[in-house]
Amino acid sequence: MRRLIQKEENDKIPPLKGSFREYMSWPLVLAALLIVMNLVIYIVDMKAGTIMTVFVTIYIAIAASIFQYYRKQLHSDLMNYASNYAQLQKRLLDNMAIPYAMADNAGRIAWSNKEFQKITEQDGRGHRTLNAIFPEVTSRSYPRGSEDSIVHVVFCGRNYQLAIRKILFSDVKDMLRLNDQELTKVSMYAIYLFDETEILYYQKEIEKERMVTGLIYMDNYEEALNSVEEVRRSLLVALIDRKINKYVNRYGGILKKIEKDKYFVVFKQKHLEELKEERFSLLEDVKTVNIGNEMSITLSIGLGVGGDTYPRNYDYARSAMDMALGRGGDQVVLKEKDNITYYGGKTPTQEKNTRVRARVKAHALRELIETKEDVIIMGHHMSDADCIGAAIGIYRAAKTSAKHASIVIQNVTNNVKPLMERYCNTPEYDEDLFITREEALKRIHPNTLLVVVDTNRPGYTESPELLSCAQNIVVLDHHRQTREVIDNALLSYVEPYASSTCEMVAEILQYYSEDIRIKSGDADAIYAGMVVDTNNFLNKTGVRTFEAAAFLRRNGADVTRVRKMFRDNMNDYKAKAEAVRNAEVFESCYAISICPNDTNDSPTVIAAQAANELLGIQGIKASFVLTDYKNQIYISARSIDEMNVQVIMERLGGGGHLAIAGAQLKGVTIEEAVARLKEVLRDSINNR
Repeated sequence: MRRLIQKEENDKIPPLKGSFREYMSWPLVLAALLIVMNLVIYIVDMKAGTIMTVFVTIYIAIAASIFQYYRKQLHSDLMNYASNYAQLQKRLLDNMAIPYAMADNAGRIAWSNKEFQKITEQDGRGHRTLNAIFPEVTSRSYPRGSEDSIVHVVFCGRNYQLAIRKILFSDVKDMLRLNDQELTKVSMYAIYLFDETEILYYQKEIEKERMVTGLIYMDNYEEALNSVEEVRRSLLVALIDRKINKYVNRYGGILKKIEKDKYFVVFKQKHLEELKEERFSLLEDVKTVNIGNEMSITLSIGLGVGGDTYPRNYDYARSAMDMALGRGGDQVVLKEKDNITYYGGKTPTQEKNTRVRARVKAHALRELIETKEDVIIMGHHMSDADCIGAAIGIYRAAKTSAKHASIVIQNVTNNVKPLMERYCNTPEYDEDLFITREEALKRIHPNTLLVVVDTNRPGYTESPELLSCAQNIVVLDHHRQTREVIDNALLSYVEPYASSTCEMVAEILQYYSEDIRIKSGDADAIYAGMVVDTNNFLNKTGVRTFEAAAFLRRNGADVTRVRKMFRDNMNDYKAKAEAVRNAEVFESCYAISICPNDTNDSPTVIAAQAANELLGIQGIKASFVLTDYKNQIYISARSIDEMNVQVIMERLGGGGHLAIAGAQLKGVTIEEAVARLKEVLRDSINNR
């Protein structure tokens, strides 16, 4: 049988090809030259030509015989050489220092070299599939095209980079005698393993040695100094400096005082995890400094990390500081590229007694309005009294500058209907005072000023499409900023210390123009917004809150009219009472309830009112009322001064203030939302 197979192979010896065939055929090529020479000799001498013909014939016969005789032997020698070369190549691969293996498209290992076997079989198990060795390798890990696929795996405590390369059979399909259709079914992969344990270790070490850039600001420097005797002021500053220096030196950092209340700091990134674990204790340590000062010093810290250069980290630190100040201070904001993390923020925001910033913003707003042809005012969706009141105030400012202005509002809730009805069909106000988002989109043009009130998050606005169309944007808000902000605003006035946006607008109107004339309807709307957001001046009120209210009263605001506008109907009152009655006390201090949504058109407002009512119960530190409205779960969170509900709501995707916050959840049921809220509350208790 072996002889028959060998004979069949000899009969089917493939022809020689390429330069090697040309090299072996040169004697026959010379035979053609001899034939031409023979013909020339025939012409010269017939007898000599005949003799030449005999020798040429003998030469051709001998050359052909030799070629035919050695052809089989040559092919056999080439096969032996190829076989020996393949064996040599196999030995080289087998002894190669790089772990190498062959696998099929199912991940079964067909062959592997000694290094691969040494690594993969050191645990004593004879693995025959890649997935059994490296669970990270799945069917999606294999390359689909000609490019290699890279998978990072961990095996026996070491890190490896596993490269998978597809082997193309197009060059050997004739040898395998496969057609194109069968060729597509054949898939083999070359597997390479590269140990990257040390590389990753040194990368981590390099990351630890990188510098973190930071800024430290005192939030209430002037106020704290004014609250202590003059002879002790230098001592207070020295003690604060000592606290900050000692804290920074503990972690091997460098501190530089750049202004009387501002510091620049750098330290190695390896200390950052320690700072996170102890949650930046400097914030609380500084508050313990007391030499008779009635007001404790609080700090805002902005840290930048992860930038490719030191200037980039400094830019991150400045952005983080802006975020910390915009959120009310007394906290650390860590910015790492697009990721932002907050720490602290448990102290109520201190009200600023100076109105310089309000005056500057008022003048800037007037210049923007006077240079534009049209003004469109927009608040958040499901507008409340604070949103409508602030919008009415900006409308009056625009009319003072003789500009056409309109307010975008899509859905009117029962809570603000009495307020809005005062402006409909009234000659004192334009017919298009309130417009829909579709009308606003048709009306906006490059010379339109879009003023956003009572929100600084683009996703919460009445029409996010307007933000993308507008080229001139102004933001006025009193909520603390989150990572999602309107970042292309020409003017941004965000003051978390303010009780409401209406308070901010009332101050702006005082400095907007000397000849401004605020109508009683305008004053009622702005006053109503302040009443609702402060819960009848019980929450987050300061000196400037009452000064703004006094200004509105002087301009015709009527307390009785405002109170009548916000009286509850019977169904709303019953829904609020039901939410209070069914409240659950969680962890002995948190009130959680569900507001019914089948008896009123604005359950979110009722939920907020119910949350305020629950705070009147003794022992309750914070209240959370949930309601299902238009396939979304709305959460209203309230506290007095014992808990920062803003931090809780931020973890659920919302935001707000220390004592007033909220969140919106999509794609969950009311029961799932309650479970998520309880989980966040448990984590908050454990991380104290």
